[in-house]
Amino acid sequence: MTLEMTIGLIGGLGLFIYGMNLMSDGLKSVAGDRMKRLLEILTNNRIMAIFVGTVVTMIVQSSSTTTVMIVGFVNAGLMNLMQAAGVILGANIGTTITAQLIAFDIAGIAPLFIGIGVLVSLFAKKKRSRQIGGIILGFGILFVGINTMSDVMRPLRDNQGFIDILISFGQNPLLGLLAGAGITAIIQSSSATVGLLQAVAISGAFDGIAGTSPLAIIIPIILGVNIGTCATALLSCIGTSVTAKKAAIIHLFVNISGSICMMILLGVLNSLTNGNNPFYEFLTAISGSRQNIPDINRQIANFHTIFNTSNMLILLPFMTPMVRFIDRLLPDQINPEELRVQFDERMMQNPSIAIGQLVKEVVRMGSLANKNLAQSVDALLNKDEVLSEKVRTREKLVNEFEKDITEYLVLLSNKSLSEKENNRVLNLYNCIHNIERISDHADNLAELAQYRIDNKVSFSHTAVDELKIMMSTVIETSQNAIKAIETYDRSMAVKVLKKEEEINTMEEQLRTGHIDRLNKQICKPATGVIFLDIIGNLERIGDHATNIAELILD
Repeated sequence: MTLEMTIGLIGGLGLFIYGMNLMSDGLKSVAGDRMKRLLEILTNNRIMAIFVGTVVTMIVQSSSTTTVMIVGFVNAGLMNLMQAAGVILGANIGTTITAQLIAFDIAGIAPLFIGIGVLVSLFAKKKRSRQIGGIILGFGILFVGINTMSDVMRPLRDNQGFIDILISFGQNPLLGLLAGAGITAIIQSSSATVGLLQAVAISGAFDGIAGTSPLAIIIPIILGVNIGTCATALLSCIGTSVTAKKAAIIHLFVNISGSICMMILLGVLNSLTNGNNPFYEFLTAISGSRQNIPDINRQIANFHTIFNTSNMLILLPFMTPMVRFIDRLLPDQINPEELRVQFDERMMQNPSIAIGQLVKEVVRMGSLANKNLAQSVDALLNKDEVLSEKVRTREKLVNEFEKDITEYLVLLSNKSLSEKENNRVLNLYNCIHNIERISDHADNLAELAQYRIDNKVSFSHTAVDELKIMMSTVIETSQNAIKAIETYDRSMAVKVLKKEEEINTMEEQLRTGHIDRLNKQICKPATGVIFLDIIGNLERIGDHATNIAELILD
């Protein structure tokens, strides 16, 4: 491969990927939040999950992107593994649409799409129209990229060395499988690799191969592409929950099992028919021809679609055992602190025991809120983006705790309770509201930490020292409030009330001192708002800790 050809290939592939991303961005903008909402509102209906996976992937033009989104949803607890498996099966079908578009080979009129797209993008008044212009522009650039790659690779059809490599893929399908997987893992896009393969077909490189069906070369490469595209999802699950890792493994399992089955099936058919594989004949027949030459470009697109669709139909009845198998393969590492509310309704028959169990759940909820508080403070002081994200994830769990405990408290309040038990239930209800508000303010602090990271906000040494003292006091006060709930320790509650007076004094002093530093230009104005927001949230956490202490003393 000459230097000129290499440069042309890199440029053409760059245009193809850029056009695909431009088209994808435009489609996502036009779709708005509907795409995300489609994924979030999934039910356990498998067919609906597959349909949504197909549609979303048609929009984002990448099964890898969809699967990465799924890993995120599973990690956040917004989707279970069964739903994720359905969406992944659909995503594999949706990603074949790009290849079908390329098979129309309309590169000749691609400049027209580019011209229209540029005009609409630049001169349209409405934002939606400009986004549609971006879609048209991306569509045109995509085909220009394909055309560039096929043009520079045209000399390869007479290059015996390149033809020998293709023939070796046909003779040893494992080589083709590895080549497809490796290229896709590097490019991080199955659509781009299939597009590259179609560009080779358009260049006529397959036409000069005698004695070997082009499909014997193409099919192992495409199967490898389906395996290589899993690399993106596997990388994205690093640092996520075990359940999120399972979603990425499901993607890998689906594509590897489908590829192995297809390789075995084609091997059996080849051996039974002495190389006259009926599947190749079927694929050639439905793909048609151009100028009396089989349309290999269309064959690539059709096989990609047929394989992923048949793989979905075969695996659909086995989704439940597949998910169970993945569950056993990668067992959950249960963190007792973050289990959902553990309560048996049968305890309602003995209200005093039921209240005791609910107190334990309220304390667990309080521990989660305090963990959020401690980590949000660390994220602020150390500009730690990972901790900030953990706080946001745990905040959802705290909200679930509040919802579940409230439901049990309502059920318990309808039982025959003594006056003391009734007051205890009411106190617990007020406690969980205050705990939830503590976690909310911790979440606010995590958002301020992210803002500080994104905008590179720095504080003076004096400001940091002052914040550390106030943060330490607030964390201790919040922890003491939860201990007071656990033990109903009145002396601990009194301790919280005394600390609250210190926190209020600190907030006033820090506010005055920071404004003084701003006036003396010791601190930059950009730090002013975020500093005041931090101490404001800390002061409010102290207030909610005090509310809890007052409930204990009541």
